Amino acid sequence: MQIGTRWAVGGEPPSAVPVEMRAAIDDEERTLVELGADTSSWRWTLTFLEGLPVVELDDGTTIRLDGADVLVTRED
Repeated sequence: MQIGTRWAVGGEPPSAVPVEMRAAIDDEERTLVELGADTSSWRWTLTFLEGLPVVELDDGTTIRLDGADVLVTRED
């Protein structure tokens, strides 16, 4: 059984987050800074779906693996 965790935007992701997903997290955080978003209280949540890591930001942005690809989806 794998247990998820939460961490602050700008913080270090847990070691269970794959390198490919870390790059996507960095890209999303950089975009938020460029947009001037106040993310001081925002958190990422790591969970596992069918054994695969899924990372979701408080605004609904979701990052997951699809084979070797990293998929990023955003709520409208």
